[in-house]
Amino acid sequence: ASTTPIAEIGQIAITVSDVATALGFYRDVLGLPHLFSAGPQLAFLQAGSVRLMLSTPQGAGAVGANSVLYFRVDQIEAVHAGLIERGAKAESAPHPVAKMPDHELWMAFVRDPDGNLVGLMEERR
Repeated sequence: ASTTPIAEIGQIAITVSDVATALGFYRDVLGLPHLFSAGPQLAFLQAGSVRLMLSTPQGAGAVGANSVLYFRVDQIEAVHAGLIERGAKAESAPHPVAKMPDHELWMAFVRDPDGNLVGLMEERR
């Protein structure tokens, strides 16, 4: 039997309490392009090559208890400050977490309106 390798993540679902509120955060605060909505309980945005689906709890997932999304950024301090200015809740200021042979890994965190953690990561060379 031939096997097809798993290549990359195509879509990630985030469970939220109110799709309109969450859409405002991910579109207006994080700046992700809104692709389309399918009724009041589903909205889709683009994050690079990955599609993000916002959904109310529909048999799976709990509000505020999702996996953490880590977004690649440049100039993590400026990006983090901009998110806070646009209404994201501050969780953790930008800080170095690991020193690799060719770069330093920096992280910062904010929370969305439901309390989901949103990570920022910068590979600083």
